[in-house]
Amino acid sequence: MKKSYIKLIIFSFTFILFFLLNSLKFQFLNQTTLNIILILLLGLTYFLFGFEKNRKRYWKDIVLEIIIILISFFLLYYLSGILIGFAKTKNYLTITSFKKFIFPIFSYIILKEYLRYQLVMKASEEKKLIYLICIFFIVLENTVPFSIHPLSFNQEMFLFLALTFIPSITENILCTYLSLNFGYMPGIIYLWITKLYFYILPLIPNPNEYIYSMIFFLLPVFILFKIKKWQQKDRTNPIEREQQNKSGLIYYLPALIITIVLVYFVSGYFKYYAIAIASNSMSPCFYKGDVVIIDQKYQNLNQGDIIAFKYEGTVIVHRIHQMIKTKNEYFIYTKGDANRNPDNYKITKDMILGVVKCKIPYIGKPTVLLNEYW
Repeated sequence: MKKSYIKLIIFSFTFILFFLLNSLKFQFLNQTTLNIILILLLGLTYFLFGFEKNRKRYWKDIVLEIIIILISFFLLYYLSGILIGFAKTKNYLTITSFKKFIFPIFSYIILKEYLRYQLVMKASEEKKLIYLICIFFIVLENTVPFSIHPLSFNQEMFLFLALTFIPSITENILCTYLSLNFGYMPGIIYLWITKLYFYILPLIPNPNEYIYSMIFFLLPVFILFKIKKWQQKDRTNPIEREQQNKSGLIYYLPALIITIVLVYFVSGYFKYYAIAIASNSMSPCFYKGDVVIIDQKYQNLNQGDIIAFKYEGTVIVHRIHQMIKTKNEYFIYTKGDANRNPDNYKITKDMILGVVKCKIPYIGKPTVLLNEYW
């Protein structure tokens, strides 16, 4: 075995052990210190092995291919949010999010993928070493989140395994394959998009833990399959290849814009937004599975208006039954048209989401069904 391979094995095993000990015992690494460790590892790699330049062909084509795949993925992912719901991100493009999350993750991805490329290229002729390097990066990826969770079989550990560890396996397999065949840039672009969208978009789909784990476990597998299929195509005509890439982007961008507008509409960022009716308490005015359009910028409320309001975390759409005004504010009592009695709680102004303007029959049935069963 080559001396460089022996050094690479010692290097990998040493730092796998180092990261495991941090996770299980010392727990001193966080995102900032991990970036410092990566810089030191790059320096050690240069000292032991030297650096390889990125001479991989077609890396730009693969970057475009990944972008097109991810655009189509986020189209479907955000459209599914119309059915499963959205969550507003707490750290959306704030100075705090940039300092604590965006910049550290942005730089971490660059350092990690550049280190991965250097190690993979040194082991490019030995498959077993490539597998070892992939394991090294899976351990590296999970050293900080694993140290946060206690080592016990409870719900918290299960969620860590489902949401973080299992998806990281296929993610690192994909990034190792990209590094080996196309250099470090495709992996960097893929990780920038999939890791940072939490912090640069105000809304994210809100699937349950099992669906989320499955989605981000399978996404790298699908991209790996598509890239391998792409490699089998005839790439002898660079002009035709470039035209295909551009046409792919042109095809998806209008659909992406429409999806963004639709997502913001159903999530309440515009004057009007949509709510799916989850019961028949307002029949025959509207039925379970209908969608009502809500005006958030209403001026006045009158007895008999149909309003949407939030009560104990649930959005309810009922008709105003009674209004009691005081000097400083007013209270509202509501009633469903199909209910015998008024609701036994009072509604204050801060609970009101808007006034119903119109309805669209039936189109909310998938949303209601998914919320009932999931």
